[in-house]
Amino acid sequence: MSLDFTTVATQFVAHYYSTFDTDRKALAGLYRENSMLTFEGAQSLGAQAIAQKLTSLPFQKVKHEYGPPDAQPTANGGIVILVTGQLIVDDEQRPLGFSQAFQLTQDAAGQWFVFNDIFKLVLL
Repeated sequence: MSLDFTTVATQFVAHYYSTFDTDRKALAGLYRENSMLTFEGAQSLGAQAIAQKLTSLPFQKVKHEYGPPDAQPTANGGIVILVTGQLIVDDEQRPLGFSQAFQLTQDAAGQWFVFNDIFKLVLL
């Protein structure tokens, strides 16, 4: 069976940002204990630590706007995804640019999860 990595990436990104914007704590299910997040240079290892980091961010409301993700298959059957866009936090009028890269892989049950996640604000 051939992997349609573009479809997986597009569906993942839509699900990830929809969940992030409505219920950040629900993102924990997308990570595993060997997952790593680097958020603005701060690293978190494991689903629980990542969920803690994401839910402790200093804003109440957030809305991500982004273009189509770029994706490539990896040598081990995973997918690397790059997303660029803007986010609006709380009631700010000026959006912030961001870039986020994900590496997805499958667990023993064949479920996709985030192995690596790197987030960076793009401030000019």
